[in-house]
Amino acid sequence: MNIESYTKKLETLKLQTMYQNDFLLTWEKTHDEIDAVFIVADALRHLRENNVSARIFDNGLAVSNFRDNSTRTRFSFASAANLLGLSVQDLDEGKSQIAHGETVRETANMISFMADVIGIRDDMYIGKGNSYMREVSAAVQQGYEDGVLEQRPTLVNLQCDIDHPTQSMADMLHIIHHFGGAENVRGKKIAMSWAYSPSYGKPLSVPQGVIGLMTRFGMDVCLAHPSGYEVMDETMKVAAENASKSGGSFTKTNEMREAFKDADLVYPKSWAPFAAMEKRTILYGDGDDAGIKALEKDLLAQNATHKDWACTEDMMKLTKAGKALYLHCLPADITGVSCKEGEVDASVFDRYREPLYKEAGFKPYIIAAMMFLSKCEDPAKTLKFLAERKLARRI
Repeated sequence: MNIESYTKKLETLKLQTMYQNDFLLTWEKTHDEIDAVFIVADALRHLRENNVSARIFDNGLAVSNFRDNSTRTRFSFASAANLLGLSVQDLDEGKSQIAHGETVRETANMISFMADVIGIRDDMYIGKGNSYMREVSAAVQQGYEDGVLEQRPTLVNLQCDIDHPTQSMADMLHIIHHFGGAENVRGKKIAMSWAYSPSYGKPLSVPQGVIGLMTRFGMDVCLAHPSGYEVMDETMKVAAENASKSGGSFTKTNEMREAFKDADLVYPKSWAPFAAMEKRTILYGDGDDAGIKALEKDLLAQNATHKDWACTEDMMKLTKAGKALYLHCLPADITGVSCKEGEVDASVFDRYREPLYKEAGFKPYIIAAMMFLSKCEDPAKTLKFLAERKLARRI
C-alpha cells in the first residue's frame, strides 16, 4: 500500500460531517465515516513506518481529562496528539477550580483557548459519562460561536458509560488486518462473552462498543453472559438493527459454551450488571458510603458464583478448529498470574500475547485518525501533502 491507494479510497467517501465534529459513539457515524477512520489510521501508520512526519499542526494543545484510571488509552491519546503535532496537557480536576464549584461551561472554555482536541474518559457512572461529554461539547461550541474561542476543539470519547469507540475500532482494525480485509470478516462469528473477575466494577462500555460496531460488518455477533449481567437495552437495539442492515446476525445466550462453539473470535471480558451500575450511580449521588460497600460485597459474591465463566484451554477447543483469535482490551485478569482465578488461563493468554499487544497498538492510530478527520476539511488532500512534503520524522 502507498499513500495514493489510501487517498483514492478516501475520495470515494462522503465525509463532510466529520469536519469540526466530535467522535462520541460509533453508531452515530455513517459507514463511510467509520471506514475513513480505518483508512486514515492505516495511512498515518504507513507514514510513520516510512519515517515521514504526519504533523498537521505546528503547535496547539490536546487536553486530556481522565476521570478514571488508564494506561493504554492515556498513552494512546498522548501518542496520537504528538503524532499530529499537538502537545498534551492533562486536566487534573483535583488541582483545578472544579473543586471550588467551577461550572462545566466555564471549565470547558478556560481549557480551550489554544486547544484543538479534548479527550475525555468518564466511564464510572451510568447516565453520567456521555452526558458530561455532550455538555462539554455544547459549551465549547457556544464559546466558538460567541467568539470566545478562536477554534472549536474536537471532543473525542476515550470511554464513557455507553461506548468505548477508540477501543472497539482498534479491535475492529486488528480483526480486519487479521483476516486480510473488511470483506473477509463477513460471516465470521465473534463471541463477546462475560468472564469471571475478582473485581466488580468493570464498565459495560467495552461489550456495548463491540456489539455496536462489529454488527455493522456482517459478522455473526453472539453476546454471552450469566443471567443478571445484562447490558443496556439501547445498545442491544443498536446491535440488532446493525446486524439486520449488514446481513450479519446478533444473538444472545446465557451459556458461554454456546457462544464459543465454532467461534472465529472470542472476547471474554468481565463487566458489572447494568442494574447494579445504575444502583451504584444513585448511591454515589446520595453519598451513601455504607450502601456502596454493601453493594460491592453483594456483587463480589454474585461474581463468585460464576467462576466457570472463564476462557480456559477446554473452552478454546470449542472454537473454530480450536484456533479462534483471542481478543481483549487489557489488562486481563489472568488466572494464576494477576489473580487466583480470573477471565483467562495463563496458557491461553501467553499464546496470544503478541497479537494482543498488536491489537492494542492500533489504538494510537485510531485516535489520531479521529483527530485528523475532524481537523482536515479535505483529508485526502492533506495526506497527499504530507507524503509529497516528505518531512523526515527523525534525522
